Amino acid sequence: MLTQDQELVADTARRFSREVLLPGAAAREAARTIEPDVIRGLAEIGLLGVTVSTDYDGAGADYVSYALALMAIAEGDGAVSTMMSVHNAPFCAILERYGSEEQKQQVLKPAARGEFIGAFALTESHAGSDASAIRTRAVRKEGGYLINGSKQFITSGHIARYAVVFAVTDPENPKRGITAFLVPTGSPGYSVTKTEHKLGQKASDTCSLALDDLFVPESTRIGAEGDGYRIALSSLEAGRIGIASQSVGMAQAALGHAIHYAREREAFGKPLIEHQAVSFRLADAKTRVEAARQLVLSAARMKDAGVACLEQACMAKLFASEAAEAVCSTAIQTFGGYGYVEDFPVERIYRDARVCQIYEGTSDIQRIIIGRGL
Repeated sequence: MLTQDQELVADTARRFSREVLLPGAAAREAARTIEPDVIRGLAEIGLLGVTVSTDYDGAGADYVSYALALMAIAEGDGAVSTMMSVHNAPFCAILERYGSEEQKQQVLKPAARGEFIGAFALTESHAGSDASAIRTRAVRKEGGYLINGSKQFITSGHIARYAVVFAVTDPENPKRGITAFLVPTGSPGYSVTKTEHKLGQKASDTCSLALDDLFVPESTRIGAEGDGYRIALSSLEAGRIGIASQSVGMAQAALGHAIHYAREREAFGKPLIEHQAVSFRLADAKTRVEAARQLVLSAARMKDAGVACLEQACMAKLFASEAAEAVCSTAIQTFGGYGYVEDFPVERIYRDARVCQIYEGTSDIQRIIIGRGL
């Protein structure tokens, strides 16, 4: 039940995913990088500014279209979908909602056109789920701020041209004392100290950052002093819809590979899929994927309608991320020993999907928020 525009976005993303991303996913993982040609390709079809207004050179699409696009891209390569997700929301979404007109003209417009990738730098080594516990400090200096601290697990921290960085400007007020800044990553004092070696999504760089006497002019501040915590939390709906979407995409990819294999592989004189034990397992997996998809699209429709949907986004993210691991495990079981080796893609997809229960709020955090509404 999609509009023509939504179908067009989904079809375009699906074609790009199948023709460009899927054939190169294994090589991309081995190289631990996303090729510039892939980023340019995403930009050309409007997937690096999906929901950004056309006034700021975005595609001006709705969140249902965004969710469908992320599902399709994740079906081809989960690592690429993570880069795309963070760039769209929170990076572009925060700039469009809270950025100054100068920031929108100089940074949001080229970001929405896909001329560069953006990052979101909130998490620190001791402050993951508890964002109010960050220790990075921003001290007022003449004409701007001097930032000192570090960030951990920052997606695209190495390839990003700009990062939305959060720092404490009032240490006496943990939640209302945090401020957001739009930091060019080429600034003196901004450095990548480590690129993490991860279980999955190896093509998407995840970095530790050091901010040493990093001076930023006052014009880089996003919103007012003390608005940072509110700005960070404002991206939760879109961010969780995004991670739920990519969970669905990776689960769908694993299920598709498993169904294809079960139809081709024979055991005891007939295709695997004709054995009830296998078909029932795949039927359960298909049901999980569809349930997750509908939770995501429901939250996205609420977002488009301007209705508060944090609880629905949390439920979608919780269910979809856990369903993705279960479906990927089912796919591996269907392949048998072949599913456990790198020759077949389900091994990689299983590893890529596991982090969806961790970033953008762990499953425990989703349950806490859902529980508050009981």
